[in-house]
Amino acid sequence: QVQLVESGGGLVQPGGSLRLSCAASEGTFSLYAMGWFRQAPGKEREFVATISWSGSTTYYADSVKGRFTISRDNAKNTGFLQMSRLKSEDTAVYYCAASSPDYGLKPQHPEEYDYWGQGTQVTVSS
Repeated sequence: QVQLVESGGGLVQPGGSLRLSCAASEGTFSLYAMGWFRQAPGKEREFVATISWSGSTTYYADSVKGRFTISRDNAKNTGFLQMSRLKSEDTAVYYCAASSPDYGLKPQHPEEYDYWGQGTQVTVSS
């Protein structure tokens, strides 16, 4: 069982930056692909980005490509989502998740993830 805890959310102005962190409870985190999803009020959970267990493969939703960067530090059992040039439409609760190797290097669907964090709110507003 992998427990995930997100942090780093908050209120930021349009054009600003935030860095989200995802801390895992145990070392087996390094065996899992990690993903970030987000959910805005009244909308379905949306894929944002994913990174393979080694960090060598990443994949982004078109809506964040070039603005967000996903990374991980397996030695610290922690993943990150660096968000830049934030827009109001990026406002959502952001969730990190871990996916077993069964689902390949870049899983993009919620059902491909085994473990989820509780989420952290990101609000982009002036």
